[in-house]
Amino acid sequence: MNTLNPNSLEKKKYTPWIVLTLLDFVTIISFENIFYPFQNQGLSVVVSWIFMLFVYVIPYELIVSQLGLTFDQQAGGLASWIRRGTGSDLFGYATSWMYWVQTIPYLVDVSNSIIVSFSWIILGDATLSSHMSTFTFGLLTFVIILAFILLENVFKNALEILSLIGGGAMFVMSMLFVLMTGYALTHGAHIATQPFNLSAFKPNFSLHYFSTTGLLIFAMSGAELAAPYISRMKNPKVEFPRSMWLLAIMTGALTIFGTLALAVFFDANNIPNDFKMNGPYYAFKLLGQQLGWGNSLMYVFAVVQSFFMLAQLAVLIDAASRVFAGDVNQKYMPSWLTKKNKNGRPVHSYTLTAGIALVLLLLSGTLPDINSIYNWLLNLNGIVSPYKTCLVFVAFIAVRWQQDKFSSDYIFIKNRTGALLVGFWCFLFTFVCATMGFIPQNAHFGTKQFGHELMMNFFFVFLIFGMGVILPFLRKLELKLKARKQN
Repeated sequence: MNTLNPNSLEKKKYTPWIVLTLLDFVTIISFENIFYPFQNQGLSVVVSWIFMLFVYVIPYELIVSQLGLTFDQQAGGLASWIRRGTGSDLFGYATSWMYWVQTIPYLVDVSNSIIVSFSWIILGDATLSSHMSTFTFGLLTFVIILAFILLENVFKNALEILSLIGGGAMFVMSMLFVLMTGYALTHGAHIATQPFNLSAFKPNFSLHYFSTTGLLIFAMSGAELAAPYISRMKNPKVEFPRSMWLLAIMTGALTIFGTLALAVFFDANNIPNDFKMNGPYYAFKLLGQQLGWGNSLMYVFAVVQSFFMLAQLAVLIDAASRVFAGDVNQKYMPSWLTKKNKNGRPVHSYTLTAGIALVLLLLSGTLPDINSIYNWLLNLNGIVSPYKTCLVFVAFIAVRWQQDKFSSDYIFIKNRTGALLVGFWCFLFTFVCATMGFIPQNAHFGTKQFGHELMMNFFFVFLIFGMGVILPFLRKLELKLKARKQN
């Protein structure tokens, strides 16, 4: 799941709803997002995608439509929705903190992906692990993050624009993969997944199945990122809900048809162990070979992937500091953490970002190989990101519970009881999936690695969310000490 920045758009009077849809789409889901669910659930993930589309994604994005149009003059997005909906500045702070801190595992994940993409460009294969130790992998990841933090002021604006270009290129590559797979099927290609019948799509409702659903939420969530653009639409009442509907349809199309395309080249019953890390490169390599183009498509994808991830990292680094900029947060954060440099940037927030990323990398360095590191970080996103998404439904429930206090140009389900039931369902489903995500997905129950990854999951999640609880107490202590000095 990625981050949009309204400053990355060309300034103009109105943003067309179709443009907003495309911008939101490329920051929510990308080609690689269909690979790890396919590895986790096999061909049955098609049923999961369809289920998610109709009973979760569409309600979720229409809920975002109502909240966005209810608070269309609030620039703070989800934190503003929570603060206004609950009437609590403290709850608004907690939301903004959670929204920030859940980006850090993704920040590290993106940095890992940069190394992987460059390894494919240089080596042309999946032999990165034989050329690099886990220590070197972690060190390079941290160096990339540190370099982007130090150079943020230099490259920020240019890379935000380039990230949209890279995102558009990634969208084109994703659609080309689906279309070219269809073409290959009509020109001699055979479906690798066998049997390819209705029984193959039947879900196996096991503990593993439910523990991996949080990654589907991670892949499909993020519609609230479009909220800052509502005020730039010509007719938000009509255009924003229309944009959310199209976003849901496009997301469903990519996940469903993209998964079916993967089944052509990969046997869902025998997926490579490094599929999450190298799957997209394998896919374009196999497609190119099927079309008689050799490895050319794989190299094109690797370049697009590295370009997009580099640019996206700059956006994420910048986004990681925004939580410290809001006025309400000054009440709950120590002054040293919100102190700004001559460029108006809270420099210590970058230090904290780097510090938490380093802790995460040290934890991941205890895993046996690079593939395990990549998988664990990805699965961690399937925990923290859905917990953040829960807050969208908390805001909706708060607004509909006291709906007489709020007005909106768009109402999702006019019946209050029906709206609350849908809001509670979405919240409960998201919360349960996030909580079950603590169960390690790439280690067998009872093994040493299973216990190790389980402990790592609990430790890191409690660390990052616990820091958000401690900071207000440090701020209160700071104010007491300041008052004593003045007296």
